[in-house]
Amino acid sequence: MKWRHVFPKTTGWGTVSVFLVTLLILPTIFLMVRVFQPASENWKHIREFMLKDYMVDTLTIAFWTGVFSVAVGTTLAWLVSAYQFPFRKTLKWALLMPLAIPPYIGAYTYHGMLSYTGVIQRTLRDTFQLDLHQKYFDIMHIPGAVFIFTIFLYPYVYAITRAFFASQATSLIENARILGSGSLRTFFKVVLPVSRAAIVAGVSLVVLEVLNDYGVVSYFGIQTFSTAIFQTWFSFGDLDAAIKLAGILMGIVILVLIIEKWLRGRRKFSYSTTKVKPLKPTELYGWKKAVAVGYAGIIFILGFLLPVIQLSYWAVLTFDQIFTKAFVSYIWNSTFTAGVSAVMVVVVAILVANYTRMARGIVPAVTARLTVLGYSIPGAVVAVGVIGFFIFLDEQIKKILAAAGASPALMLSTSIFMLLFAYVIRFMAIGYNSIESGFEKVGMKFTEASRTLGMSWTETFFRVDLKMIRPAIFSGFILVFVDILKELPLTLILRPFNFETLSTMAYRYANDEMIQESALASIFIVMVSGIAMYIFHILIEKEPN
Repeated sequence: MKWRHVFPKTTGWGTVSVFLVTLLILPTIFLMVRVFQPASENWKHIREFMLKDYMVDTLTIAFWTGVFSVAVGTTLAWLVSAYQFPFRKTLKWALLMPLAIPPYIGAYTYHGMLSYTGVIQRTLRDTFQLDLHQKYFDIMHIPGAVFIFTIFLYPYVYAITRAFFASQATSLIENARILGSGSLRTFFKVVLPVSRAAIVAGVSLVVLEVLNDYGVVSYFGIQTFSTAIFQTWFSFGDLDAAIKLAGILMGIVILVLIIEKWLRGRRKFSYSTTKVKPLKPTELYGWKKAVAVGYAGIIFILGFLLPVIQLSYWAVLTFDQIFTKAFVSYIWNSTFTAGVSAVMVVVVAILVANYTRMARGIVPAVTARLTVLGYSIPGAVVAVGVIGFFIFLDEQIKKILAAAGASPALMLSTSIFMLLFAYVIRFMAIGYNSIESGFEKVGMKFTEASRTLGMSWTETFFRVDLKMIRPAIFSGFILVFVDILKELPLTLILRPFNFETLSTMAYRYANDEMIQESALASIFIVMVSGIAMYIFHILIEKEPN
């Protein structure tokens, strides 16, 4: 083997990229090493009496959420792709909007609506004179959590499968129609098999989001690995036991990714012609048209419209009480941390993506894979790894300062930098994928032409490449900004003392059963996320095939 294929000549780009990616994976390496340290008494108790319950509850919620998300997301994608019915064009983008509502905000909202004093029971009592038993409105259990996750996360499956139906599945579907295959037969015999990879990709994102969640399961009182990590760290102050729980959760994530790879299978479907045309929808009539509008409309109402109306009403009721100088500072904290972290993510993503497209070899390939590792790791796991790593760094700094005669103090593990660093690890994949796709569309021909004219790699990067991927940079920044704005587990664990964001404020109020007071922060997050979702729908629709 020639070593230049393993370590290609990349001037400073490779050195900087490898250094940055190594820095990002150090907390994960630190976590994996600490997992195998001797067990504490707390861990022995957890392993003997509680670990089985954590495992069962976590896997149960993840499995059923995946099943129902596939059912809802795939059928909706097929409906808006293959059929013409009233409001179809509006519903195409509207069905993406539930992603704008973080599941933990959806959980607070639905619990408030279904409570004894909520709008649903109050309407039944006052208007219809119905006073039903409370058990019919109880949502704070595992089936309720599955409903919340499904109704707010199904757009992952919907978006990916709809994109597939609109392009690669077109010829196969039209051939099935020509041969006389009915709608249901075409869906089950043609659509589902050929779109298996797209469906699996979507549901894997759903499952990863479920494993990452803390807000829903904590509020509903369900014992999962995320809640266990928080309790072990905050209640017992046992970092080693929290690390072991995080290690098991990371193992579950790896298992999910292996299953995803296996489910995709080896069969691949690609274009058989260079002429790719969009799928022509079939007009629906009569009761079929009513069912299509009703089904898609109900999902949109449950997943977006109803929660937004309720949050808006509560926000108006509590506006004068909540909108204070402190609330304005929470807006600033949220936008500052999200903005700075998004800039950091985009900068690192540009550097690494540019290096991996210029260089060939094992190192660039491994660097590209490690860059996207963080998004597959739940936030609680990232948080435990980061805090353990930063405490270790603080200990080393204290030793150096003590040897120099200075008074040692905690520097890194109590700073905002720790939170920003964790955000970059967690959401690097989002920014990187956007930047990488931008570079792929541009290609290398303009870069090579610039190099032929005598420009260096650096000159070409700033004067040619960077200008041509501006849309990808903008997309990556907005996506990362919105995801960080909604992030809860990382922020709760790693925020400095007395540092609040909109997400932690909403969680704190809701956890104290002050759901109406949590609405203003929640609706701000939803509005920003919703605007971003609509902008990206427009960008996707305008993008050429």
